[in-house]
Amino acid sequence: MLIQRAYKTELDPNQTQLKALRNHCGAARFIYNWALATKKEEYEQSGKSSNSFALNKKLTILKQTDRPWLYETCNQALQNAIRDLCKAYDNYFRRVKVKKGEKPGFPRFKSKYDDKKSFRVDRGIRVLDDRIQLPVIGTVRLKEKGYLPVDGIRIFSATVSSTGGRWFVSLQVEQEIDDRVAAGPVIGVDHGIKSLAVCSNGHVVENPRALAAAERKLKRLQKSLSRKQKGSANRLKAKQKVATQHYKIACVRRTALHQASSDIVYGHDPKVLVVEDLNVRGMMKNRHLAKALADASMAELKRQLTYKVAWNGGELLTADRFYPSSKTCSACGAVKETLSLSERMYKCEVCGHEMDRDLNAAKNLAAYAAG
Repeated sequence: MLIQRAYKTELDPNQTQLKALRNHCGAARFIYNWALATKKEEYEQSGKSSNSFALNKKLTILKQTDRPWLYETCNQALQNAIRDLCKAYDNYFRRVKVKKGEKPGFPRFKSKYDDKKSFRVDRGIRVLDDRIQLPVIGTVRLKEKGYLPVDGIRIFSATVSSTGGRWFVSLQVEQEIDDRVAAGPVIGVDHGIKSLAVCSNGHVVENPRALAAAERKLKRLQKSLSRKQKGSANRLKAKQKVATQHYKIACVRRTALHQASSDIVYGHDPKVLVVEDLNVRGMMKNRHLAKALADASMAELKRQLTYKVAWNGGELLTADRFYPSSKTCSACGAVKETLSLSERMYKCEVCGHEMDRDLNAAKNLAAYAAG
């Protein structure tokens, strides 16, 4: 089976390479903002704006006249910044035209003070066991040896990014994996806040509540940041501490999600995995649940289950959004008219069946696959 996937690992650059990485991120941000300003000005004057091909021509003139320092940067990073801006611009007008409740989201200028910085290259990339070669920057050491694939892959691009004071490279590759057919049972998965996932076979994945566990320290760091004078060195240090804490929270959450999805798919080998079609956007409007829902990252868990099930030779089935998995009795099929969020045990008024609310929903989801 031929698949496309990404590999992300941390870089270990020296001081010269670190300066080059920062310069590339800064140049990519500058060109993105320049292209956005150019397209806005052209659209306001004529109702039309340059495409990526025309902007690349203007970029060449810009480098030759006003911004010769751009020659120190790999041209791929600049051209990809223009492509990203044009894609964002096109997506804005597509969303305006569709009008299905989705916010258009006009592209915004990027700030040099944003903690997250990145650039992308798509040629001249070579992967070694403990290093990666990038155009202009050179061969950069990797902190994790042997993780990036060396042979049997086709590299599409390499995205270098910085967050929380660390540098990463993400490889987008195409590779061949062994074809297999999952032979396990049909499993229903109920997403939740109390438990990250409850499977119909009784397997429960606990929610690490990454944000809730670190919220006290995060509030203290943000309070310290708010007391620092804007533009001062101490404020920059405090801002870096806040960014590092956010990065740690994200790492805990991401690790838990990958462990949960891998355990469900590879540990139980389901031939069919049934999940809910949750209206997460609508659920986030509940101010009492919004923070906990965001911390649980239900959409990300479903995304991971989708591609991992496909790689494992199984099938992912999404239950209808209005399928009453929580209100239905998994023993007799009776459906309750109402079921409050505070009811953690499902008690059937028809047959007297009692079961954990989430496990009952998961069993109903598994039964959904049988029709």
